[in-house]
Amino acid sequence: MFSFRGDAHKVYLRLNKAINNGESTKHMREYIEIEEVQRLYQSLDSSMLQLINYRMIKEKNGSGIIPIFVSSVPWLLFLFSKPLMDFLFKDGSILWAIFGVTYLMVLTLSVILHFREKAWAAFHMEIIQDILKERNH
Repeated sequence: MFSFRGDAHKVYLRLNKAINNGESTKHMREYIEIEEVQRLYQSLDSSMLQLINYRMIKEKNGSGIIPIFVSSVPWLLFLFSKPLMDFLFKDGSILWAIFGVTYLMVLTLSVILHFREKAWAAFHMEIIQDILKERNH
């Protein structure tokens, strides 16, 4: 089930498929994982949850190192472009292709990692905030 629409749509498709097949949605891996996280956080007291929430905020905002890497490395390469070009293209070498593919792979993986880290931090923060709100009412 390949889709460019993202995880939210993939969850919808799996949920829809389970319902159409008459399967229980309670036993889907995604929801079991969420329930496990909720149970863990519900077992902690509110002051500990608040501390964890602060840590998650730091984690979510601290994952900004990857965008800095993504935006600064091209400038570094630009600064050394003449020596880099001489090295990569000397004597018909294919080093430029190896360098280009490696650079694009590292760049792509870094961006994916960055957004996954932010998404997981937001996921945990939302669960913690819901539990804290529920306890305050």
